[in-house]
Amino acid sequence: MTHFAAIGAGFSGAVIARTLVEAGHRVTVFDARTHVAGNCHTERDPESGVMVHKYGPHIFHTDNERVWEYLNQYTEFMPYTNRVKTISGGKVYSLPINLLTINQFFGEAMSPAEARAFIEKQADLNIEDPQTFEEQALRFVGKDLYEAFFKGYTQKQWGCSPTQLPASILKRLPVRFNYDDNYFFHKYQGMPREGYTAIVEKILDHPNISVRLSTPFSRSQVKDYDHVFYSGPVDGYFNYELGRLGYRTLDFKEIRTDGDYQGCAVMNYADESVPYTRIAEHKHFSPWEEHDKTVCFAEYSRTCESGDIPYYPVRLAQEQTMLRDYIKKARAEPGVSFVGRLGTYRYLDMDVTIAEAMHLAESFLELTAKNNPVPAFFNEPI
Repeated sequence: MTHFAAIGAGFSGAVIARTLVEAGHRVTVFDARTHVAGNCHTERDPESGVMVHKYGPHIFHTDNERVWEYLNQYTEFMPYTNRVKTISGGKVYSLPINLLTINQFFGEAMSPAEARAFIEKQADLNIEDPQTFEEQALRFVGKDLYEAFFKGYTQKQWGCSPTQLPASILKRLPVRFNYDDNYFFHKYQGMPREGYTAIVEKILDHPNISVRLSTPFSRSQVKDYDHVFYSGPVDGYFNYELGRLGYRTLDFKEIRTDGDYQGCAVMNYADESVPYTRIAEHKHFSPWEEHDKTVCFAEYSRTCESGDIPYYPVRLAQEQTMLRDYIKKARAEPGVSFVGRLGTYRYLDMDVTIAEAMHLAESFLELTAKNNPVPAFFNEPI
């Protein structure tokens, strides 16, 4: 029986490990933290009983039926619609920008057609091919909405001017001309009844999976396994020999009180003068539960430094050379495949992470069955 290692007990490592052991192999899963599920980790708050998302809120949403069916083997999903509010200029608005937001902001009562024509007049149509975040926003919503809802929030979230960020961050048209305030478009949306950690624990619950928590993995251990699937930071694997790739990390300020603190799960703070980006009230992520007390986290974004938990890859232009050099080193590393958000230095939603892990493990089994070489990257970082 071949023996593999999966580094990181988040969704990438867990799904890969489960797929491999069900094919008759043995896997040891390492994680430097004291728990599984990575940044999706959830736990019951002992004081309030609220299910808390310890590293910030995660709402599951996907159009991938296979991923949805896979997770439903391990949990019961409860209905949940993510309806975000934002405070800008001392007033509360609905996000994403929709017909209610537009009418509230401009003090109008426009129909969808009227609002569409109105926003077209606001938009900067001289920007034909937006290259930056700011140009993308100005092109589609105009100066007033951009400055009210995007500029300050984005500056806080990414720690740089929106003129330095690529237009791709605003992937979709950031405005709706109806009253739909569901933050996501996806067919399947929900929250796991018992949280995300319970899902990962069940995925890892197999006699041929060994889980070693509070146990960092070093490059020197690769030789002890038939193959290693590494979901930690690709630059960290090489001990940051070429420097550190840019990440944002998050700090949380806890707020506890009785009753209902803000009346919704997520309240964004769009003004740059407010130091935090949003406040998440965790009991609203489980609306089927009732709690007398409440727990909230105010979220602060900053540059990730040594010892911090990396959250979002920045991927600014100046990092591309360093990333390419790390990719070159990774391709020359025998017996290791780099996977997931950190291993491939890409921002990935949960459903994409799971889909890629399933595909990677299946592809690995096919390659090894034919004695074909296994790539360092099944999903290209660039």
